[in-house]
Amino acid sequence: MYTDSIVNLQEIPLGIRARVSQIAPLDNQQHDIRCQLEDIGFLPGEQVEVLRKGLLGQGPILVRVGSSTFALRESEARMVQVEIL
Repeated sequence: MYTDSIVNLQEIPLGIRARVSQIAPLDNQQHDIRCQLEDIGFLPGEQVEVLRKGLLGQGPILVRVGSSTFALRESEARMVQVEIL
């Protein structure tokens, strides 16, 4: 279903591993957020996995990137384009 497709991090199901393709700001105001995501490890080629989503699939998303774990806002997760492994 997801093989060879690029989706954003918010769209992948729990436990599915993916590889960061790019950080794609949705508008010019998100450039700083892009830099912050890159600074904490969301870089092209880095492996990611969604560990937990908020109640009813809304709210913060718990994500493992490399060996670190972060909680991202939905808007931040939508910026992270990934390729399903």
